[in-house]
Amino acid sequence: MRLARGRLAAVSVRATFGAGLWVGSMVGLVLGSILGALLAWFAGTMLDWQRDLAFTLGVARTLLPLGDQVALLRWIALNWFVAIPVAALVVAALTGLVGGLIGAVLAASYNRSPRHAAVVVELPDEGEELDPEPG
Repeated sequence: MRLARGRLAAVSVRATFGAGLWVGSMVGLVLGSILGALLAWFAGTMLDWQRDLAFTLGVARTLLPLGDQVALLRWIALNWFVAIPVAALVVAALTGLVGGLIGAVLAASYNRSPRHAAVVVELPDEGEELDPEPG
């Protein structure tokens, strides 16, 4: 093998979109899981708080903050094992799309810039075939 120096002329926009999509969705999966767990905890806490206020103040639940949302809060608190993965998947889809778009925009802007990165590439010696599958 011999070394050759050159410049990186272009970056694949499709590949960087895929890489950004992958990284963004994995980060979003973690953040969405945390957000879903916080949402389930918040729903249970709000239900307890409303119950305490209703007993203490003697007012109807519909007059309390988030009183109209009691059914939704109860569903989230009871079905936390569904709410957490759904929140994780929704956030992962959104952050994956944003990550992919950021990667594609960065690749497109690199391709349009006049300055390119210097690279060193290994080339096969004369008569030696290039291995299409590295590793």
